[in-house]
Amino acid sequence: MSDKSNRPVPRGEILDIAIYVPGKSKAPLNVKLHKLSSNETPLGAPAGAVKAFREAGDSLHLYPDGSATALRDAIASRYGLNADRIVCGAGSDELISLVSQAYLGPGTEAVYSKHGFLMYEIAIRTNGGTPVVADETSLTASVDNLLACVTERTRILFLANPNNPTGTYLPIDEVRRLHAGLPSNVVLVLDAAYAEYVRRNDYEAGVELVSENDNVVMMRTFSKIFGLAALRLGWMYGPAHICDVVNRIRGPFNVSAPALAAGVSATADRSHVDEAIDHNEQWMTWLESQLGALGLEVTPSVGNFLLIHLPDEEGKRAGEADTYLSERGYILRRLENYHLPNALRMSIGTEEANRGVVAALSEFLGARI
Repeated sequence: MSDKSNRPVPRGEILDIAIYVPGKSKAPLNVKLHKLSSNETPLGAPAGAVKAFREAGDSLHLYPDGSATALRDAIASRYGLNADRIVCGAGSDELISLVSQAYLGPGTEAVYSKHGFLMYEIAIRTNGGTPVVADETSLTASVDNLLACVTERTRILFLANPNNPTGTYLPIDEVRRLHAGLPSNVVLVLDAAYAEYVRRNDYEAGVELVSENDNVVMMRTFSKIFGLAALRLGWMYGPAHICDVVNRIRGPFNVSAPALAAGVSATADRSHVDEAIDHNEQWMTWLESQLGALGLEVTPSVGNFLLIHLPDEEGKRAGEADTYLSERGYILRRLENYHLPNALRMSIGTEEANRGVVAALSEFLGARI
């Protein structure tokens, strides 16, 4: 038996990190699985991206382009950006971690809202910083509360916009007010993973704010509307000096060649994105109506998921609803770790899945539409 007192000891803050638990992905045996726990697109990956991925398999013995030149050029062309100010990563998760590594350390702090993405706390603690959590208002990030948390030790402020798991967002005027209230040495990270789904005239992902300032970066992902979650592919748009810092510390080949090839193809496929948007809008509206008819409160969402609040009654709470749905193959996301113990997050799924969840919840609640 090994002597625990004499084995390698990690930094103390590492053991304070709660391990990230992804959405469930299994159903009982002989029950059809409808995975609605991870906000994946029900349309799958674009056919062209799948083809590009397969073709990249002929060159697996070669290192990928460490600069991700073709993908950065494709992103720049699509969104009208300067390719030199784009950094690609193994999902936006990696880029969040790299920015944290670059600007945090012992004695520093980073701020995010109460129901913000769990990766923020992990990245902050991993790099020796102290996470500071701002209360929200009506499940929406509060600019005033976020700014009230900023101190001389603050180095980063994370804002998921739209936010996961609530589906709420801040209009661009509020984001600009938030930025205006930050010291110039604080990096504002705009996490816009769900930006493509938003259909609000007062929303902007953050491109202009990045272009105009030295302390704002915008994160984006190929995991959601582009359907490339399995490839772990994301990108960041930021000031040249922040991109330079991130490029110095990222791995030299941090994005695989198949992911790069699929990303270039997916970036050019506008029809796939349009189809995904249409599907999302149609079924989001239908689900909100049907769930409301069951007496369930649903937080209005601009993403590709819904936050469903269950009754605070014996036999009808979120945990019991989750068990009932899971037994029938409908896998939603529990949210205790997001401080929402009596709510479930449901990704917008296929027609079959969406109708099935409503029918199952109707049975669970003993209601009839």
